[in-house]
Amino acid sequence: MITAAKGKLYLVPAPLDFGCDEQTPITDAIPNGTLQAAAYIQHWICENAKSTRAVLKRVAEHYPLICTLQEMTITELPREAHKKGDHTAANDNAASQAMLNKALQGFDIGLMSEAGMPAIADPGSSIVRAAHALGLEVVPLVGPVSLLLALAASGLNGQNFAFNGYLPQDSAARRTRIQTLEKLALTSGQTQIFIETPYRNAALLADMIATLQPTSRLACSVGLTLETAKTVSLLVKDWRAKKEVTESLLAGKLPAIFSFGV
Repeated sequence: MITAAKGKLYLVPAPLDFGCDEQTPITDAIPNGTLQAAAYIQHWICENAKSTRAVLKRVAEHYPLICTLQEMTITELPREAHKKGDHTAANDNAASQAMLNKALQGFDIGLMSEAGMPAIADPGSSIVRAAHALGLEVVPLVGPVSLLLALAASGLNGQNFAFNGYLPQDSAARRTRIQTLEKLALTSGQTQIFIETPYRNAALLADMIATLQPTSRLACSVGLTLETAKTVSLLVKDWRAKKEVTESLLAGKLPAIFSFGV
Protein backbone atom coordinates (compact mmCIF):
# COMPACT_ATOMS: atom_id res chain seq x y z
CA MET A 1 0.00 0.00 0.00
CA ILE A 2 1.39 3.40 -1.01
CA THR A 3 0.92 6.12 1.60
CA ALA A 4 0.31 9.63 0.29
CA ALA A 5 3.07 12.11 1.08
CA LYS A 6 2.32 14.58 3.85
CA GLY A 7 1.97 18.26 3.10
CA LYS A 8 4.22 20.89 4.64
CA LEU A 9 3.53 23.74 7.02
CA TYR A 10 4.75 27.01 5.52
CA LEU A 11 5.35 29.99 7.82
CA VAL A 12 4.41 32.91 5.58
CA PRO A 13 5.44 36.43 6.66
CA ALA A 14 2.90 39.20 6.10
CA PRO A 15 3.73 42.85 5.33
CA LEU A 16 4.23 45.07 8.38
CA ASP A 17 1.71 47.67 7.21
CA PHE A 18 -1.38 46.01 8.73
CA GLY A 19 -3.68 48.75 10.03
CA CYS A 20 -1.61 51.55 8.51
CA ASP A 21 -3.06 54.27 6.30
CA GLU A 22 -0.21 53.79 3.86
CA GLN A 23 1.09 50.57 2.37
CA THR A 24 4.42 49.68 0.89
CA PRO A 25 4.47 47.69 -2.37
CA ILE A 26 4.40 44.07 -1.29
CA THR A 27 7.34 43.21 -3.56
CA ASP A 28 9.44 45.78 -1.69
CA ALA A 29 8.84 44.00 1.63
CA ILE A 30 8.52 40.33 0.71
CA PRO A 31 10.72 38.36 -1.76
CA ASN A 32 9.20 36.94 -4.93
CA GLY A 33 9.97 33.41 -3.78
CA THR A 34 7.78 33.86 -0.71
CA LEU A 35 4.97 35.43 -2.75
CA GLN A 36 5.09 32.60 -5.26
CA ALA A 37 4.97 29.96 -2.52
CA ALA A 38 2.01 31.70 -0.88
CA ALA A 39 0.13 31.76 -4.18
CA TYR A 40 0.19 27.94 -4.35
CA ILE A 41 -1.28 27.38 -0.88
CA GLN A 42 -5.02 26.68 -0.61
CA HIS A 43 -5.34 25.92 3.11
CA TRP A 44 -4.49 28.53 5.73
CA ILE A 45 -4.29 28.93 9.51
CA CYS A 46 -4.11 32.54 10.59
CA GLU A 47 -4.42 35.15 13.29
CA ASN A 48 -6.99 37.15 11.32
CA ALA A 49 -8.93 35.82 8.31
CA LYS A 50 -9.73 39.30 6.99
CA SER A 51 -6.10 40.43 6.98
CA THR A 52 -4.99 37.11 5.44
CA ARG A 53 -7.44 37.58 2.55
CA ALA A 54 -6.15 41.13 2.10
CA VAL A 55 -2.54 39.90 1.88
CA LEU A 56 -3.50 37.17 -0.60
CA LYS A 57 -5.23 39.76 -2.78
CA ARG A 58 -1.94 41.65 -2.89
CA VAL A 59 -0.09 38.43 -3.70
CA ALA A 60 -2.53 37.81 -6.58
CA GLU A 61 -1.46 41.08 -8.20
CA HIS A 62 1.89 39.39 -8.92
CA TYR A 63 1.20 35.64 -8.97
CA PRO A 64 -2.09 33.89 -9.77
CA LEU A 65 -3.55 32.12 -6.75
CA ILE A 66 -4.07 28.37 -6.83
CA CYS A 67 -7.83 28.99 -6.42
CA THR A 68 -10.21 31.80 -5.62
CA LEU A 69 -10.33 33.21 -2.11
CA GLN A 70 -13.82 31.76 -1.76
CA GLU A 71 -12.47 28.29 -2.46
CA MET A 72 -9.71 28.54 0.14
CA THR A 73 -10.04 27.24 3.67
CA ILE A 74 -8.91 29.93 6.10
CA THR A 75 -9.06 28.92 9.77
CA GLU A 76 -8.48 31.45 12.52
CA LEU A 77 -6.55 30.61 15.66
CA PRO A 78 -8.67 30.80 18.84
CA ARG A 79 -9.41 34.35 19.94
CA GLU A 80 -7.68 33.71 23.29
CA ALA A 81 -4.40 33.15 21.43
CA HIS A 82 -4.57 36.71 20.08
CA LYS A 83 -4.62 38.19 23.58
CA LYS A 84 -2.48 35.79 25.59
CA GLY A 85 -0.46 33.98 22.94
CA ASP A 86 -0.44 30.22 22.50
CA HIS A 87 3.00 29.18 23.70
CA THR A 88 2.00 27.02 26.66
CA ALA A 89 1.89 23.31 27.21
CA ALA A 90 -1.90 23.55 27.37
CA ASN A 91 -1.93 24.45 23.68
CA ASP A 92 -0.17 21.22 22.66
CA ASN A 93 -3.51 19.55 22.15
CA ALA A 94 -5.73 17.75 19.70
CA ALA A 95 -7.31 21.01 18.53
CA SER A 96 -3.99 22.30 17.18
CA GLN A 97 -3.29 19.02 15.43
CA ALA A 98 -6.81 18.94 13.99
CA MET A 99 -6.11 22.22 12.20
CA LEU A 100 -3.39 20.37 10.30
CA ASN A 101 -5.57 17.50 9.02
CA LYS A 102 -5.28 18.70 5.43
CA ALA A 103 -1.49 18.32 5.63
CA LEU A 104 -1.95 14.68 6.62
CA GLN A 105 -3.98 14.32 3.42
CA GLY A 106 -1.09 15.67 1.35
CA PHE A 107 -1.97 19.37 1.13
CA ASP A 108 0.40 22.16 2.10
CA ILE A 109 -0.81 24.57 4.78
CA GLY A 110 0.19 28.20 5.30
CA LEU A 111 0.43 29.89 8.69
CA MET A 112 0.11 33.70 8.65
CA SER A 113 -0.16 36.41 11.31
CA GLU A 114 -1.51 39.93 10.88
CA ALA A 115 1.98 41.34 10.34
CA GLY A 116 5.48 39.92 10.14
CA MET A 117 6.53 36.36 10.86
CA PRO A 118 3.97 34.08 12.51
CA ALA A 119 4.97 32.70 15.93
CA ILE A 120 7.40 35.61 16.45
CA ALA A 121 5.75 38.21 18.73
CA ASP A 122 2.49 36.71 17.42
CA PRO A 123 0.52 33.51 17.97
CA GLY A 124 1.27 30.37 15.98
CA SER A 125 3.83 28.41 17.98
CA SER A 126 1.18 25.86 19.02
CA ILE A 127 0.56 25.06 15.36
CA VAL A 128 4.28 24.73 14.69
CA ARG A 129 4.68 22.33 17.63
CA ALA A 130 1.66 20.34 16.45
CA ALA A 131 3.23 20.07 12.99
CA HIS A 132 6.42 18.65 14.47
CA ALA A 133 4.39 16.21 16.56
CA LEU A 134 2.66 14.99 13.40
CA GLY A 135 5.93 14.59 11.53
CA LEU A 136 5.26 17.45 9.13
CA GLU A 137 8.04 19.49 7.59
CA VAL A 138 8.00 23.10 8.79
CA VAL A 139 9.25 25.63 6.23
CA PRO A 140 9.86 29.25 7.34
CA LEU A 141 9.73 31.61 4.37
CA VAL A 142 11.74 34.80 4.04
CA GLY A 143 10.09 38.08 4.94
CA PRO A 144 10.06 40.98 7.40
CA VAL A 145 10.45 40.39 11.15
CA SER A 146 9.89 43.75 12.83
CA LEU A 147 11.77 42.91 16.04
CA LEU A 148 14.97 42.08 14.20
CA LEU A 149 14.73 45.05 11.84
CA ALA A 150 14.32 47.37 14.82
CA LEU A 151 17.14 45.72 16.76
CA ALA A 152 19.52 46.01 13.82
CA ALA A 153 18.69 49.70 13.45
CA SER A 154 19.00 50.51 17.15
CA GLY A 155 22.73 50.17 17.71
CA LEU A 156 21.96 48.11 20.82
CA ASN A 157 23.38 44.69 21.64
CA GLY A 158 22.30 42.26 18.95
CA GLN A 159 24.20 39.35 20.52
CA ASN A 160 22.05 39.19 23.64
CA PHE A 161 18.46 40.43 23.62
CA ALA A 162 14.99 39.62 24.96
CA PHE A 163 11.51 40.38 23.69
CA ASN A 164 9.15 41.33 26.51
CA GLY A 165 5.92 41.81 24.59
CA TYR A 166 3.61 44.36 26.18
CA LEU A 167 4.39 46.15 29.43
CA PRO A 168 1.65 46.81 32.04
CA GLN A 169 -0.95 49.40 31.02
CA ASP A 170 -0.92 51.07 34.43
CA SER A 171 1.80 53.73 34.44
CA ALA A 172 3.11 52.99 37.94
CA ALA A 173 3.33 49.25 37.25
CA ARG A 174 4.88 49.96 33.87
CA ARG A 175 7.61 52.13 35.38
CA THR A 176 8.40 49.49 37.98
CA ARG A 177 8.76 46.89 35.23
CA ILE A 178 10.97 49.23 33.21
CA GLN A 179 13.28 49.70 36.21
CA THR A 180 13.49 45.94 36.77
CA LEU A 181 14.38 45.27 33.14
CA GLU A 182 16.89 48.12 33.06
CA LYS A 183 18.78 46.53 35.96
CA LEU A 184 18.94 43.34 33.92
CA ALA A 185 20.15 45.24 30.88
CA LEU A 186 22.85 47.05 32.86
CA THR A 187 24.17 43.90 34.56
CA SER A 188 23.99 41.52 31.60
CA GLY A 189 24.22 43.77 28.55
CA GLN A 190 20.96 42.27 27.31
CA THR A 191 18.85 44.52 25.07
CA GLN A 192 15.19 44.73 26.14
CA ILE A 193 12.59 44.96 23.36
CA PHE A 194 8.89 45.89 23.61
CA ILE A 195 5.81 46.60 21.53
CA GLU A 196 2.63 48.54 22.25
CA THR A 197 -0.63 49.35 20.52
CA PRO A 198 -0.21 52.58 18.51
CA TYR A 199 -2.57 54.67 20.65
CA ARG A 200 -0.46 53.90 23.77
CA ASN A 201 2.94 54.40 22.12
CA ALA A 202 3.36 57.95 23.42
CA ALA A 203 2.59 56.94 27.02
CA LEU A 204 5.08 54.08 26.93
CA LEU A 205 7.84 56.20 25.43
CA ALA A 206 7.19 58.97 27.96
CA ASP A 207 7.47 56.53 30.87
CA MET A 208 10.73 55.08 29.53
CA ILE A 209 12.23 58.53 29.05
CA ALA A 210 11.21 59.52 32.58
CA THR A 211 12.26 56.27 34.26
CA LEU A 212 15.44 55.03 32.58
CA GLN A 213 18.86 56.23 33.70
CA PRO A 214 20.25 59.16 31.67
CA THR A 215 23.10 57.09 30.21
CA SER A 216 20.96 54.16 29.06
CA ARG A 217 20.30 53.98 25.33
CA LEU A 218 16.69 54.04 24.16
CA ALA A 219 15.60 53.34 20.58
CA CYS A 220 12.26 53.54 18.81
CA SER A 221 11.50 52.30 15.29
CA VAL A 222 8.25 53.46 13.71
CA GLY A 223 6.47 52.28 10.55
CA LEU A 224 9.14 49.78 9.56
CA THR A 225 9.29 48.98 5.79
CA LEU A 226 7.05 51.97 4.99
CA GLU A 227 8.44 54.87 2.98
CA THR A 228 8.05 57.03 6.10
CA ALA A 229 9.84 54.56 8.39
CA LYS A 230 12.15 56.08 10.98
CA THR A 231 14.38 54.89 13.82
CA VAL A 232 15.65 57.18 16.56
CA SER A 233 18.32 55.86 18.94
CA LEU A 234 19.64 58.21 21.64
CA LEU A 235 20.88 58.23 25.21
CA VAL A 236 17.98 58.92 27.53
CA LYS A 237 19.45 62.27 28.56
CA ASP A 238 19.33 63.30 24.88
CA TRP A 239 15.70 62.15 24.54
CA ARG A 240 14.88 64.42 27.48
CA ALA A 241 16.62 67.35 25.81
CA LYS A 242 14.83 66.86 22.47
CA LYS A 243 11.12 66.69 23.24
CA GLU A 244 10.28 67.71 19.69
CA VAL A 245 11.79 64.43 18.47
CA THR A 246 9.32 62.42 20.54
CA GLU A 247 6.35 64.44 19.34
CA SER A 248 7.21 64.14 15.65
CA LEU A 249 8.26 60.48 15.83
CA LEU A 250 4.92 59.18 17.13
CA ALA A 251 2.62 61.70 15.45
CA GLY A 252 1.36 59.21 12.85
CA LYS A 253 0.06 56.55 15.30
CA LEU A 254 2.06 53.90 13.42
CA PRO A 255 3.26 50.52 14.75
CA ALA A 256 6.43 50.97 16.81
CA ILE A 257 9.15 48.81 18.33
CA PHE A 258 10.90 50.05 21.48
CA SER A 259 14.21 48.87 22.89
CA PHE A 260 16.70 49.94 25.51
CA GLY A 261 20.02 48.82 26.94
CA VAL A 262 23.65 49.81 27.00
